Amino acid sequence: MSERDGTRARPPAAGVDPLGDPFLRTRFAVPVRPATFLRRQRLAEHLGQALDTSLTMVNGCAGAGKTLLVADWAAHLGRPVAWLTVDACDQAPGVFWAYLLEALRTSGADEIRDVGCPADAGTVDHGLLARLAAQLNGRDRPLTVVLDEYDRVTAPEITDQLGFVLHHAGRGMRLVLVTRTEPTLPLHRYRADGTLTEIRDTELAFTPGEAATLLELHGLRLGHDVVRALVERTRGWAAGLRLCALAAQQSSDPGAYLEEFEAGQSTVADFLLAEVLERQPAPTQDLLLRVSVLDRFCPGLANALAGRRDAGPLLAELHRANAFVEHLGHSWYRLHPLFAEILKAHLRVRFPGLETDLHRRAAQWLRRFGPLPDTLAHGAAAGDWGFTARALVDDLAIGQFFTGLRSGGLGELFVRMTPDTTGAEADLVRAARELSGRRLDHAQAHLEQARRELARAGPGRAAARLSCALLDILAARLTGAPGRAEHAAETVRELRKEIPAELLDRHPELPALLQTHLGAARLWAGRFDDARAALSAPAAGSGGATALPREEALGQLALLDYLTGWPTRAERKSLAALTDAERFSLAEPAGLGLVHLVLAAVAVDRDELDDAQALLDRATALQPVPPDPVTAASRVIAQARLQLARGQPGAALETAGSTVPAAVASPWAENHTALVVSAAHLAEGRPETAVKVLEDAVGREAACTVAAARAHLAAGDPDAALDLLDHLPAEEHRGPAVTVRALLTRAEAVGRRGDRTTARRLATRALAEARRERLRRPFLETGPWLRRLLCAGASQEPVLGGPAVRPDARLRTPPRTARPTALVVEELSGRERDVLQRLAQMMSTEEIAADLFVSVNTVKTHLKSAYRKLGVNRRGDAVHRARELRLL
Repeated sequence: MSERDGTRARPPAAGVDPLGDPFLRTRFAVPVRPATFLRRQRLAEHLGQALDTSLTMVNGCAGAGKTLLVADWAAHLGRPVAWLTVDACDQAPGVFWAYLLEALRTSGADEIRDVGCPADAGTVDHGLLARLAAQLNGRDRPLTVVLDEYDRVTAPEITDQLGFVLHHAGRGMRLVLVTRTEPTLPLHRYRADGTLTEIRDTELAFTPGEAATLLELHGLRLGHDVVRALVERTRGWAAGLRLCALAAQQSSDPGAYLEEFEAGQSTVADFLLAEVLERQPAPTQDLLLRVSVLDRFCPGLANALAGRRDAGPLLAELHRANAFVEHLGHSWYRLHPLFAEILKAHLRVRFPGLETDLHRRAAQWLRRFGPLPDTLAHGAAAGDWGFTARALVDDLAIGQFFTGLRSGGLGELFVRMTPDTTGAEADLVRAARELSGRRLDHAQAHLEQARRELARAGPGRAAARLSCALLDILAARLTGAPGRAEHAAETVRELRKEIPAELLDRHPELPALLQTHLGAARLWAGRFDDARAALSAPAAGSGGATALPREEALGQLALLDYLTGWPTRAERKSLAALTDAERFSLAEPAGLGLVHLVLAAVAVDRDELDDAQALLDRATALQPVPPDPVTAASRVIAQARLQLARGQPGAALETAGSTVPAAVASPWAENHTALVVSAAHLAEGRPETAVKVLEDAVGREAACTVAAARAHLAAGDPDAALDLLDHLPAEEHRGPAVTVRALLTRAEAVGRRGDRTTARRLATRALAEARRERLRRPFLETGPWLRRLLCAGASQEPVLGGPAVRPDARLRTPPRTARPTALVVEELSGRERDVLQRLAQMMSTEEIAADLFVSVNTVKTHLKSAYRKLGVNRRGDAVHRARELRLL
């Protein structure tokens, strides 16, 4: 008798399986949803696609909410569903199919009653499967079949048989598999055919909004931050959220409980240990416990901690089984955060003292094969600070204390370094921490100790010596010691020859930091050309690890431009630095203080005094304590010049007398302070004193020579003024801010000698030069003679309407014959004029933003403000009105 005949001739008794045991009817029942169940519409809608595809797979970890999701969907379907909860006993094909056929009959599929039933628990006749598929294929309406906990099926032949029935049932069957693991069905074919609906762990995770609603169903109304933190900690894991909510209900302060609960001592731990860890073989349990000390791991690292060689396939299988092992790509994994917490707590109980050794092993493996941040973290966790400091210094990563990207993390890591940790590398790390916090005295002491230890060690240890030299340059910059900076820079150049090229290439921040700090030291020394040469390379950097050095270099170059009389260039570089800080999220680095000081000084030259004050206030808020000498001197000068512009010469003198601590004096700081002091004496009617203040600076700096000439004029000596101006360097060697003042001073001097034609010509040239830079202060500083001079020649009157001169009462009175024009409600700011000028050139908003080194939104804000002030609504009207008002 054939097997097929045997199946039909000896069917099992009704209501029992092939083993003779009665069917367990609870396995055919759709699970009941609890009162706190949350129906998530996005998942219900996605699951609704199951009616249009042959196969649906809901695949997630234990407690992800798979079963309740499908049960809720089935309950709302409005048609019968054949539900079978798979049992571990179903590994025998005959038993599995007997249960599945009974589930179909229970759902009302009467047409399959003649299909038969397996008589042998271990086998299933192929003919039975063919008859079943044929019967299902003939249905007018597809039958929905749900197999819950399908991951319990481990017999490959059952999955093969199920695939056969699903394929030949055609549109007569819709199969939904609820599983923790991916079945061995040919899923790629279903995906390619578009007949597969998938819902996986990531989609099953609760969003913060869904979690808040779930907690409310448990009677918990919590703040947004508490909910978001809980979702982050549980990764939106459904069972974790529900168990935490149940436990929080028993607490007097649910919010505090959810923020602080110990995962290892909670019901969550009981669930995960029972449902995940204890289901694994003993070797796999040991592996999971050991990798729990790692934030992420690869097979090699896991093998190093577990002393084995087969971690690769084990980790891949754990991930496939949704055992709370997440794949990060490129063979790297991590544990679910709660699972990691629980395993770590379990590790401490089962193997006291092992955690420290695991961290040490991890640090040693990562030092050879892994990223430096992970090496440092595990070295610190092991308490091996000597190893950790050496790893940082030997990797040439000491500069990362000053790049702004990882400096905070390194500072927090090494603040825990114990005082008894010795060695040059440890002292270098301490010095770097102190320098990053501007604690110069402590930093100098640690640097000196590191130098002594390196000297005792003799030749070698190039990485430590180079790190020491780099820190020396920074210390020299902060203390105003340019000679020390040059000596350290020469040491770095020699040591670079001993460092492997690939190691240097991994750290572009090193040369960027070196050149930036060396350039700042040279700037303090007044060696402007050498400073510019050093700063140009880091200023041309592309960001990332060199973003902060680039921002600082741009600020230093902007100051150089301002000091040499190029305000527009200085403004552009300053705005580029601000744009970089915003683009790379540099969190208001200290270098931006200097940038704001330069912009404030430029605003004073343009007589935008309110803007200048706001920029000075911002610079004060950003200024590190103590500031480096360049920033400190720049602040004194900018503040004093603003006080002068506001008519406060006494306050300017007091500010100019401020002391800037530095190892050596700076020639430009002395000269520009002398400029302020001289101008203050002039404002208070003491021209002879103003001349005397500048005696030593004349000839050293063009701006000082021009100011001395102006002081001589005020003292009634135009010949002495002209003699000084005749000895100025050629115009191409000085910026327009100096040139404009020189032209105006010469114009006044020759005018006093009776040559008014030459005086008007010089004044007109000054106006033309100033217009390009939007300079106004030089004209306001000249006094009433300029207006009288220009008004004497009617042909010169149109010049006064240009944008170079602020609409001041002394210079802006229009001639009586001028055609009346519409009034401006409020004066346009300098930046609004910049935008209007580019608008007149038919530039787009994006082009204007790029040209001005600002964002598109900033340009739009300026445009809206200009439209309001001009009383227009469109671009063309704005340009037309601006031309009427002689603003363009």
